[in-house]
Order: sequence, then C-alpha cells, then structure tokens
Amino acid sequence: MNILCLKYVLTAQDMDRAVAFYRNVIGLKPRFSSPVWSELAFGDAIVALHGGGDGEMRSTGLSIQVEDLNSAVREIESGGGRVTREPEARPGEPIRLAEVVDTEGNVFALTETVG
Repeated sequence: MNILCLKYVLTAQDMDRAVAFYRNVIGLKPRFSSPVWSELAFGDAIVALHGGGDGEMRSTGLSIQVEDLNSAVREIESGGGRVTREPEARPGEPIRLAEVVDTEGNVFALTETVG
C-alpha cells in the first residue's frame, strides 16, 4: 500500500460557514472548496468537509493541539463555535483538554501540552 495522504472528514450543513470557521478561526489553509466537498490543510494534515450535514452535534475524534488552550477556547467562541467542556488537566496525562463544537455541530478536542 502506498499512502498518499490522510484526510479527516467532517460534515457541513453550510459549507461557506464551515470553510470560514476552519480557515479564520482554526487557521487551516484552503486547498479546494465547493458546495459539496472542501479541503483545508495544516502542513500535510487535511480536514475535509462533506456537504449534507444536519447540524446535529456529533463526536468526531478530531483533536487539535494548541500552544495556549485558554486563548484557543476564546477564539472558538468568538468565531461562532461553542465550548462543551472547559479546559481541564488530565490526571496521568501530560495535557490539558477542552471539548469544543464547530459551527456545524462537529465536536472535537483542543489540547495543550503541560509540564
């Protein structure tokens, strides 16, 4: 098997709103955008957005590590997302973690390395 790339697919109810969130709030670089499929990247990592979402909250398994978790949580909120779990230390793990929701209902984690 010759892997070319890995894509993390999320659903979007409103593609323009979703692309704007991941571009302007998260800081991903748009690679391609259409009403049914868009791709944004951070280095070699790709978040792909698939149209047809219903806006219902759903866990995704996506985790984004940031330098300053408190600041990132404030940026999520000011960019139209929501915080479902405030930043907290993880006993036995070298991270602080927050759980957030994007504008389309996709739940993901923000983490910060500590110690």
